[in-house]
Amino acid sequence: MTSLLKVDGLTIGFGNADPVVRDVSFSVAPGETLALVGESGSGKTLTCRSILRILPDVARIRSGRIIFAGDDAPVDMLSLSEPAMRQIRGNRISMIFQEPMRSLSPLHRLGNQVAEVLRLHRSMGRAEAKRTVLEKFERVGFTEPERVWRSYPFEMSGGMRQRAMIAMAMVAKPDLLIADEPTTALDVTTQAQVLGLIKTLQSETGMAVVLVTHDLGVVANMAQQVVVMNGGRVMESGTAAEVLGSPEHGYTRKLFAAATMIPEVAAPARAVAHDDLIMNLRNVSKTFALRTGGWRKQTTVTACKDVNLQVVRGKTLAVVGESGSGKTTCARMALGAETPDPGGEVLFYREPGALPMPVHDMSVSQRTAFQRQAQMVFQDPYSSLSPRMRIGAALTEPLEIHGIGSRADRRDKAAEMLELVGLNPDMMTRYPHAFSGGQRQRLSIARALTLDPKLLICDEPTSALDVSVQEQILTLLEDIRERAALSYLFISHDLAVVARIADEVVVMRAGVIVEQAPPETLFYDPRHPYTKALIAAQPEPDISRPIDLELVAKGAGAPSTWPEMFRIEGGIAPALQDVGAGHKVRCHV
Repeated sequence: MTSLLKVDGLTIGFGNADPVVRDVSFSVAPGETLALVGESGSGKTLTCRSILRILPDVARIRSGRIIFAGDDAPVDMLSLSEPAMRQIRGNRISMIFQEPMRSLSPLHRLGNQVAEVLRLHRSMGRAEAKRTVLEKFERVGFTEPERVWRSYPFEMSGGMRQRAMIAMAMVAKPDLLIADEPTTALDVTTQAQVLGLIKTLQSETGMAVVLVTHDLGVVANMAQQVVVMNGGRVMESGTAAEVLGSPEHGYTRKLFAAATMIPEVAAPARAVAHDDLIMNLRNVSKTFALRTGGWRKQTTVTACKDVNLQVVRGKTLAVVGESGSGKTTCARMALGAETPDPGGEVLFYREPGALPMPVHDMSVSQRTAFQRQAQMVFQDPYSSLSPRMRIGAALTEPLEIHGIGSRADRRDKAAEMLELVGLNPDMMTRYPHAFSGGQRQRLSIARALTLDPKLLICDEPTSALDVSVQEQILTLLEDIRERAALSYLFISHDLAVVARIADEVVVMRAGVIVEQAPPETLFYDPRHPYTKALIAAQPEPDISRPIDLELVAKGAGAPSTWPEMFRIEGGIAPALQDVGAGHKVRCHV
């Protein structure tokens, strides 16, 4: 079959330094999916950006050719004029970027940004463009397309922004879609639906896909061809059946070994004892008022409703659910950053047997003490560290704020924290941009630990990391928990990660808890259709076990479409029932 895109001997370097991409070659045919697999820093994204000629200013393509099938004859993308490239970018070749907040304008509504592609390349009128965009929003999983059309990027969660980016890339039905970690920030059910959507568009339009990913489960479900990269070189390439079925290179086998998977469980576990709590969220709800503009009536959104979470001292409580399910809102209320609606309360217990401290009704001195004992690790390590502050200053800042130790003591503590997370204390003079994504996440953990907290709230701390770095971070969190006797409230959308670290799992959907149990019980005997969908949507690195999209669709659909026993309609949900051994399910008896 004739290639739609052919990359031949591509070499890229920065200045006079050694090349960061060396002699990379691959080709992709119409309707085919080629997966570029590897860890952060392997050269995958740089290779893809060179196709569209959107490399950093200091990067230079030193050799190679990139041939794309033009309208009349193949063209060399590296020799095209800039006006000709503008006709290709976003039209015949689209790209989904990994970090949607950097790729979307904060000053324009999402609908207008996506519709711009159609107005520029398809000359559509405003009404037709809006209708097309709303249809695409619905297909990428938005339940309220009109609200998304009116929203700004900062009003959306990370997963929702990524859905909007996917809609933008696919709305013009390109010949080639370059997808750079398109589902990293998405929950697994949305990931399964988006992957299914890409497959459907491929079958309808013959679109080719170059998929950049570190997830071998995604590769197994999507790709016909696989190219494994490390250190800017191609380590292994071939069909998906060959590479996934019988990997030859040691690096490929290492990626397989690091992949997280939901374990096969033989029997349910005993319930976790709730006799020594460090934090207790009781009947917390949170309602937000939305801007409507003009004279329109103000609307409200309920982020979470009547949520009860109990974090046991020295244990890990994991909260799992899709974007918009209320997980992060609960975490923010736990830290006092958001105030719950009347009727709910958040209690913190400093010591075993101590009287509870109401987090949202503290004196100044109590809040200062609480902030020392409860810290947060955020999802995005790129935005949680100041780009203008050296690492040493970032790590010592919490100590300065709380007036702890002398200047020398603070630097010693910062060095100690760097060693604790596996980094060299000599790195304190560097800025955050000098570190990889995995290293930045380690730095975020180190900063959270400088005050010796007792409770760590981790909001998707591994979602943006490749599998081997994810494995390192999870091992680090487990090790720190044992050494420092920490308690974790762990927010995630990945049940495979949760299976590794949690003592108890809470599954949330549409702002309410739908199921709660120890992980072994949850995987052995899931009851709720949404929990079943989460398990079914977890991709496995085995081409013979594809994602069951039908089962995912049943549980991931609107709560009003669930079986009658579990159905939520008009904001009215059944009660959370205890079905034995600490296993709770939201259902009608």
